[in-house]
Amino acid sequence: MLKVGDKAPQFTLKSDKGTEVSLSQFLGKKDVILYFYPKDNTSGCTTEACSFRDNLPRIENKNAVVLGVSPDSVKSHQGFINKQNLNFTLLSDPDHKVSEAYGAWGEKSMYGKKYMGILRTTFVIGKDGKIKKVFEKVKPEGHAEEILEIL
Repeated sequence: MLKVGDKAPQFTLKSDKGTEVSLSQFLGKKDVILYFYPKDNTSGCTTEACSFRDNLPRIENKNAVVLGVSPDSVKSHQGFINKQNLNFTLLSDPDHKVSEAYGAWGEKSMYGKKYMGILRTTFVIGKDGKIKKVFEKVKPEGHAEEILEIL
């Protein structure tokens, strides 16, 4: 797992708009809230996304941008955005390479079965490209407010 002060791994992923988004395009300009979530249109992920949606103006006032990452497809992200009126970018990481680079991919357990998947984790990356804060085992309810406190 990456820690505060580490240089954030660079990435380029397809966005919900079908364009490529890279971490480098925000360097020197904005803090990046990079949050990893398991799946579009599931209860916890919807709660978390809507929290970011509702707090986005306050986050943007702190000169920060929100990027959500999951293994879901661009098409799935588009549906999620439309259904929940999301106002920030979702990125598709189908081969989970970026999730792995950030330590947000690992073993999970549900109903006694073990499987690999996204570990709900958020990174606040400074304008200098270094990690300012790591939130592990994120609880979706109120997470955006938690982030606002440290911006």
